[in-house]
Amino acid sequence: MNQTQYKVADSKREEFRKYLEKAGVLDAITKVLVSLYEEPEKPTNALDYLGQFLQSGPPQTADVEELKLNLEQIQNLNAQLTKENEELRQRLQQYEPAGDDQVTQES
Repeated sequence: MNQTQYKVADSKREEFRKYLEKAGVLDAITKVLVSLYEEPEKPTNALDYLGQFLQSGPPQTADVEELKLNLEQIQNLNAQLTKENEELRQRLQQYEPAGDDQVTQES
């Protein structure tokens, strides 16, 4: 390749890069890669993740915040129920010693 051919190839590359930038492709790819990087649990299939993200866009901030709030509420409820369950098990042990596996029925 001579110098003129290099300039033509570089010119075409630069033109294509500008096209991608203008169309928002570079920004979208950057966002999806950042989103994938920030995922606490990486998806098993990164290509599917990229495809879904590019098709639907990033999750809306309000949706994410609502889901985080719901998660926190459910985790709190789970902790309460776990504590209550343990307390009830302890109370039950007072009436049914651990050695008695069968409940006696009165006739």
